[in-house]
Amino acid sequence: MTELVAGLLIFLGLHSVRIFADDWRSRQIARLGDKPWKLSYTLLSLLGFGLIVHGYGQARLDPIVLWATPPGMNHLAALLTLVAFVLFTAAYVPGNQIKAKLGHPMLLGTKVWALAHLLANNQLADLLLFGGFLLWAILCFRSSRRRDAAAGLARPAGSAARTALTVVFGAAAWAAFAFWGHSLLIGVRPL
Repeated sequence: MTELVAGLLIFLGLHSVRIFADDWRSRQIARLGDKPWKLSYTLLSLLGFGLIVHGYGQARLDPIVLWATPPGMNHLAALLTLVAFVLFTAAYVPGNQIKAKLGHPMLLGTKVWALAHLLANNQLADLLLFGGFLLWAILCFRSSRRRDAAAGLARPAGSAARTALTVVFGAAAWAAFAFWGHSLLIGVRPL
C-alpha cells in the first residue's frame, strides 16, 4: 500500500502544481526553461504512475474490503465509463460542442471514470486510487475554470458533425477497452 500512496502523492501532487502553486510553476519554467521543465515533469510523472500501477497491483493481492458492493454497480460503472470515454475523446477532437460547452472534458471524464470505479469497487486500494483521482479532478476542474474566467476565455461553438464524430470515436474506444483492453491490461473483465 505504501507504493500506491507514494505514487499517488508524486503523480497527483505533480499534477496539482497549477492548482496550488501556479506562480511557483511559472517561475520554475522561466528559470529552467520549457524543455527541461517538461522533461522533469514527464520523468516524475512516469515514476509516480509506475508506483501507482505496481502498488495497486500489490494491494490487490492482499485486499482490505471496506464495504459490500451493491448489486448492479458493475453495470452502472460500465455506463458511466462510456460517458467518461466520450468526454476523454472530446478533449482531443477539435471543434466539438462538448468541449465548447464544458471547457475541460478530460477533467470531467476523469471525475466520471473515478466515480464509476468507486461505485463498482470496495477495497481500500480502490478508495485511495479512485478517490484520489476524483478529488484531484474536482480541484483541478475548479481551478481550470477560474483561470479560464480570469483570462476571459471564450471557446468556439463547435459543430454537430464534430460532436457526432466525438461520440462515435469515444464509444468505439470504450467498447474496445471494455471488451478486450481492460482484461488484457488490468486483469479484470468488466463486462
